[in-house]
Amino acid sequence: MVDRLQVQVSGTVVSLELVPVDPRDLLRGDYVIINLAIGRLSTDLPGADTVKSGHTVYVELARDGTASAQPVSMSQTPRQSGELVIVGTVTSVSDDKIWVDYGIDAFFLPEGEGRVIEKLDTSRVLLEVAIAEDGRSLPLTLLVDGEVFKSDGTF
Repeated sequence: MVDRLQVQVSGTVVSLELVPVDPRDLLRGDYVIINLAIGRLSTDLPGADTVKSGHTVYVELARDGTASAQPVSMSQTPRQSGELVIVGTVTSVSDDKIWVDYGIDAFFLPEGEGRVIEKLDTSRVLLEVAIAEDGRSLPLTLLVDGEVFKSDGTF
């Protein structure tokens, strides 16, 4: 809990593109499964040529004037201070894609609100995350058309 709070308070906030799917969790209400666009990376990304399934990777993100941060490179070693990186684990590698799990794959919502997100065009939905200097990440807010739809209430 303290670790998550530290990321939330001191992390850099960025928005990431996603593709949600809505299942049910009887104990927690609704939740949206988060499929981040950065979860499927091109093997052309600088630094991607040596990664294998199971490797920990540090994906450098950049804000290029769009609403969301985009991957610009990856490494298997921690980055220099000041670079915006998100850490994940490679789950699969193909000839042209690398799948990465960042550990932020669910966003909990009050009962009944998951269906609203499920029906939206996913190009309208972004996930704001806090990213700590060491690359750990935490989901904060779902945005729809750039406006706050819901903040994560799992604390």
